[in-house]
Amino acid sequence: MTAKSDRTTQANQARTHFESSTTSRRMFLAAGALAAAAATPLSALASRAFGHRLAQPEAGAAKGEAEKKLKILILGGTGFLGPACVDAAQARGHTLTLFNRGVTEKRKGGMFPEIEKLVGDRDPNKGEGLKALEGRTWDAVIDTSAYVPRIAKASAQLLAESVGHYTLISTVSVYKTNNTANEDESGELGTVTDPTIEEMGKEFENYGPLKALCEKAAQEAMPGRVCNIRPGYIVGPGDPTPRFNYWPARIAKGGKIAVPGSAQDPVQVIDVRDLGEWIIHIIEQQITGTFNAIGPKGGMTMGRMVEGIQKGLDVKDATFTHVPLEALEKSQVSFPIWVPPTGDTVAFHTRNGEKAFQNGLKSRTIEDTAKATYDWLQTLTEDRRVRLTGAVTSEQEQAVLASLGE
Repeated sequence: MTAKSDRTTQANQARTHFESSTTSRRMFLAAGALAAAAATPLSALASRAFGHRLAQPEAGAAKGEAEKKLKILILGGTGFLGPACVDAAQARGHTLTLFNRGVTEKRKGGMFPEIEKLVGDRDPNKGEGLKALEGRTWDAVIDTSAYVPRIAKASAQLLAESVGHYTLISTVSVYKTNNTANEDESGELGTVTDPTIEEMGKEFENYGPLKALCEKAAQEAMPGRVCNIRPGYIVGPGDPTPRFNYWPARIAKGGKIAVPGSAQDPVQVIDVRDLGEWIIHIIEQQITGTFNAIGPKGGMTMGRMVEGIQKGLDVKDATFTHVPLEALEKSQVSFPIWVPPTGDTVAFHTRNGEKAFQNGLKSRTIEDTAKATYDWLQTLTEDRRVRLTGAVTSEQEQAVLASLGE
C-alpha cells in the first residue's frame, strides 16, 4: 500500500471510528463495534447502505422553501451526512454542486442524478486535485470530508475568494480530555507533536487533533466566515456503522436484552437529519463560530434510550437487563454507543451543546430516530442489514446475561 492510499484508507476508517479520544480501557470496550465499522471504508459502506433517499418526516428546522435561494458546494456529499445535507438543501430550494472523487458515484451507478457533480481530489497533489473548483463561485461550502490540515487548507484557500461562508464538519474528538462534565466549546484541544503528520495513528490518536488543525486551517483562510461544527455520535437512517443501528434491530426482536452500564449512564446522539437541516440553517443565517452538535436537548440516559427505541418500534415483549462495567470487562463483550462514565471517559457523553440549540439546532425524539432507522434497515438486503447491525452476536449477549445469572 502506498503512503497516499494508506492515508485514504485511514481517513475512511476515521469516519466510522467512534467519535472519541481513545484510551486503552475504552479501546477494549469499543473494540467489537470499531472492528465492524472500520473493516470496510465508509465509501464502500455508504454505497451499499443507501438504498434510497432519506425520509424527511416532520422535523424542527425551517419548513418550506427559503426566501433567498443559494448556491451551495458540498465537498463530499455521498457518504452519510452529505445526503442529509442534500435533502435539507433541496427541501429549501437551494442549488447544489457536489465535489468528490466520483468513486461512490461509479459504484452506486449514479447518486443524485439531478445534481451537478465535479470530479477531483481533495488532495491537490493527486491527479487533477481541486482544478474543477477553479473559476467557480458559490454562496457557501459544506466540508464533510476534512481530515488532514494540509488538504483542508488547500480547499479553504482556493475557495476563499469565491464563496461567502464555509461550514466545516469537525468532531467532539478534538478535545484533549473527556473528564469534565458539561464542558463547552472552550475546552482544551488535543495536539500532535508534529502538525504536518497525516497518519491517524495506530489507535486513531491523531484523529481529533488533526481535525482541530483542520478547523484552524479553515479559519485562517477565511477569517470570520467559518462555522466549525463538532458532532458526537451521528445516528439515524443511512448510518454505515452498527453503533446505533444495533439497538433498534436488537430491540425489535424483543425478549431479554442486555444493556451496558446503568440506566442512568448518559448518552448523547444527534440524528443525521437534524444535523443536515441545521447545517442549511447555519448557511442561510450566515452563522459563524464553533459549536458542539450533540443531542437530544435536555440530555438522555441509556435507560431512556432503550425505552424510547422500544416505544418508537412499539415492541411489547422486550425487557432490559443492565450489565455492570466489571461484568462487561470480564466477558470481553463490547456494546456500541455506550461509553463507561468512569476514568478518562467519565464525561464523554455530557458535552454542553446549548450554544448550538440557541442558534437553531432542533432535535427529534429518540422514538422518531429509532423508527426511521429501523424502517430504513428493512429496505436493505439481508447481508447489508446484518453488516450494519451486527455489533454484538446473540451468543455474546447470552453469555453476558448468563454471567449475571440471568
